[in-house]
Amino acid sequence: MSDAQAPEKRRAPVKEGKESKKESKEGDERHEAIYRAVSDAIVEQRLKPGARLREDALADVFGISRTGIRKILQRLALEQLVTLTPRRGASVTRPTADEAKDVFDARQLIECGLMPDVARRMGEKEAAELREMAREERQALRSGQQSVAIRLSADFHVRLAQLSGNATLAEFVERLCSRSSLILAVYGHRGHLGCESHDHDDLIGYLEAGNGERAKAFMSRHLKAIEASLSMVEEEENVPDLQQIFGG
Repeated sequence: MSDAQAPEKRRAPVKEGKESKKESKEGDERHEAIYRAVSDAIVEQRLKPGARLREDALADVFGISRTGIRKILQRLALEQLVTLTPRRGASVTRPTADEAKDVFDARQLIECGLMPDVARRMGEKEAAELREMAREERQALRSGQQSVAIRLSADFHVRLAQLSGNATLAEFVERLCSRSSLILAVYGHRGHLGCESHDHDDLIGYLEAGNGERAKAFMSRHLKAIEASLSMVEEEENVPDLQQIFGG
């Protein structure tokens, strides 16, 4: 058989090297860290509702491409923390009064419904963990750290949902709590979270005693008190200093 007729040898597939996989993993971790940094800034109200989020500015701050920033903003938009508008770009979502009501209605249905399950699964270790979270929240409020207190309050509610054992609903509660932080930023009052500082400790007491129905009723009153404290007054949009927020 001539050389021209000889069958072409198949080349072995090129395997992805360890270095390439390592770089990809590090890139994913970097993007996740940036996503969490922006998300936390929104929840803690360092980025206010309505604030413009310019891709080029964020890319400069975090040292990644605009394409990477765009993917992160799209993810935040899916969680309704960021609004993407054609020809205007991204901005922190500004919830309307109707949206605020919808969020608290959803929290009533889900969080209250989870309380009996949380009570059944509550042990000394879980109660101690929750009490420490409540203590840190009170301390943040007393020291004037409103944004930190809001995040800690959201963390408390998310942890409660996780203790129910229903991971899907816990993830939904996390998103609702993030949106509630935006609502508090727009319609809440400085220095107050809309509920009594001892509410979370009282709730833990009912759960620790295994009284799921009392905990359910108390959670309902707790959420209604927060909603009732809101003042539906619109504020003007602001332009954030992204370098100051993320650069330090």
